[in-house]
Amino acid sequence: MAEIVEAIIAGIPLDVPVYAMPMEGRFGQGVRRGVQIALNRFLDLPGTRLPALSDDGKWVYEGLGRGEVRSGRSLESLLAAYRYGARVTFRAISRTVDVSQMAPDVLLALGESLFAYIDELSAASAQGYAHEQSERAGEQQRLRGGLVEMLLRGDSSDGAVSRAAAAIGWTLPDTIVVAVVPFPRVDGLRAALGAEALVSERGTDVVVVLPFAGRPAQRSAIERALSGRRAIIGSTRPWQEASESLQLAASAAGRGLSSPVESGPGAPPVWVDEHLAELVVRAEPLATDDLARKLLTPFDSLRPAVRERLAETLLSWLRHQGARAPIAEELFVHPQTVGYRVGQLRDLFGAALDDPETRFELELVLRAGHR
Repeated sequence: MAEIVEAIIAGIPLDVPVYAMPMEGRFGQGVRRGVQIALNRFLDLPGTRLPALSDDGKWVYEGLGRGEVRSGRSLESLLAAYRYGARVTFRAISRTVDVSQMAPDVLLALGESLFAYIDELSAASAQGYAHEQSERAGEQQRLRGGLVEMLLRGDSSDGAVSRAAAAIGWTLPDTIVVAVVPFPRVDGLRAALGAEALVSERGTDVVVVLPFAGRPAQRSAIERALSGRRAIIGSTRPWQEASESLQLAASAAGRGLSSPVESGPGAPPVWVDEHLAELVVRAEPLATDDLARKLLTPFDSLRPAVRERLAETLLSWLRHQGARAPIAEELFVHPQTVGYRVGQLRDLFGAALDDPETRFELELVLRAGHR
């Protein structure tokens, strides 16, 4: 049997080029042990009801599978080595026994049992390979989640963040954004965002830290990944100030800031940078409610549909400082329609529309969503 072991050990590097390395050290010991256990067990099986692999044997082959992950190789290389070992063993048996005197069914049964045995070895190694991959993925996610927490705590004074980033191969960017995504919308999020995104669960939301330098292509990629997820993206900050970006995103989410596009599969995420004024306005909702009741009294006698239409026109009129063309374009109406509606507004509000302070306050309450 020792000759068969040595023949297999010598031939594996030739038959499987990825193993073209000295069969010594920990790797060589593992291969040699695997071959010896496999041959001993295979020769002990005939005429017994023993399982193909003992518990110790299964552990060895699972370990070989795990070793392939650690070495950065695919499982196919190890399985090819098993198949090579089976061929060498079958040829050695053929030289030892006069196969010409064996009945064809016996010879066939021998071949089938040998390759069925190799299938058992392969299955054990595949299980070890999968377990190692799963454990590594879990550990990687744990490390990435830990880095998110460090960034959001602002742990940057002692180089801990840099070391944690290096441990997962994440390059610290100059600037980032932090996004908040509600749990019902997180399916496939990591895959959609890619390896550059750090994703971590926090309370009832998922928090995402994304490198962001403000480039249009970057922005488009982020929007594609977050579309339809009701995501809110905090302001751009240096990575040392990630907690501020999260605070703005969480504040916007808590105050009901949402995309102007109807919610649905294509609804884009909200960028807080584009809604800072609304966020300021909504910072004290009770005060905004009181101001709205005070200013929008002229709308009280109107039917809901008319009130909504005139409030929309008033906000556009304030935003564009009375210029009809951009108001008409924004509202998808004719400039003459704009003129008619503005006339109605003047009838309702009178000279108040000429007062800068009142116009400012009206725009605040309308931007806050009051109608």
